[in-house]
Amino acid sequence: MCDLKRQYQRIKDEVDVAIQEVIDSSAFIKGKEVGLFQDELASYLNVRHVIGCANGTDALQIALMALGLKPGDEVITPDFTFIATVEVVALLGLTPIIVDVDPSTFTMDISKLEEAITPNTKAIIPVHLFGQCANMDEIMRIAQKHNLYVVEDTAQALGADYYHAEGKIAKAGTIGTIGTTSFFPSKNLGCYGDGGALFTNDDELAAEIRSIANHGMKVRYHHDRIGVNSRLDSIQAAILRVKLKYLDEYNASRINAANAYDNLLRSCSKLITPKRASWSNHIFHQYTLKLVETDRAKVQKKLAEKGIPSMIYYPIPLHKQKAFEPYKQSNSRSFQVSELLSDSVLSLPMHTELTEEEIKFIADSLLEALNY
Repeated sequence: MCDLKRQYQRIKDEVDVAIQEVIDSSAFIKGKEVGLFQDELASYLNVRHVIGCANGTDALQIALMALGLKPGDEVITPDFTFIATVEVVALLGLTPIIVDVDPSTFTMDISKLEEAITPNTKAIIPVHLFGQCANMDEIMRIAQKHNLYVVEDTAQALGADYYHAEGKIAKAGTIGTIGTTSFFPSKNLGCYGDGGALFTNDDELAAEIRSIANHGMKVRYHHDRIGVNSRLDSIQAAILRVKLKYLDEYNASRINAANAYDNLLRSCSKLITPKRASWSNHIFHQYTLKLVETDRAKVQKKLAEKGIPSMIYYPIPLHKQKAFEPYKQSNSRSFQVSELLSDSVLSLPMHTELTEEEIKFIADSLLEALNY
């Protein structure tokens, strides 16, 4: 699904030198590489502050902690996403309120958002799913109308461009109150272990985030609040500094691969190729199709017989997860689209190293599996 070995081979010399320099310095925690990477990513995103942390889930949790939300406060998330988006809400004693998603872009359905807002709602977490942004102009309009925070989950869309209605272009994760991301190895910008980060233009909020991520300290051994221990280590930061230089190239490679898939598959009536939203480019963390009246399990089996992996992101929507049962009373609305997607989506291999021959082989094999 993601060939990290071939990607590494292309940048091996740079990565090996970067890792060795950290080892030679022995500054494994809070070394200079962390600060340099944060500054470089902030410059790339055109945002005032980037704060590294241990992983993308921690980033979401720290963001909600920094906003000072209290148990019982409601946070709205989409139904069709990875569990981490809702998991951190529940861990903090907040109440997750989920809404259905758009059937074409798979991102939060704006028409369902405002009706989910109550006097207890304090924040919205839009997820920029599979590589393209949610409709942030509308989300921010609704958030400002109801005085709500917006925490962007940018784990799958780092580097994507958002096209504001008035013509301004902004990077995913820099539009809301706080942006969060993950550097899990398979991400568009991935390290060689776990890592994450938060972004904000708010100086006071940035100071709060740094404190929370460091045991609640602003001054050493002075713990102003209960925090967590969540750090981006120096070796991972050094690797990310190398890979950040190639992020636009990596995203372009994914877009080219997606376009090639589209050209080979779009005429097939048994599947629907990914939709590109008008308000965002799509940098294809995943290339996710919708199968039409097709036995997905049989298709996956036929692909596997040819050595082709495929994945289902996500087989069970959040509202049907066992862990979500305590919140069902607060989430009695319809989730028809998420349920349909969970039954019909299929993701094909997507990474920076795909060749034309590999894409054609995968596409031809899929069409054969569909008897098309």
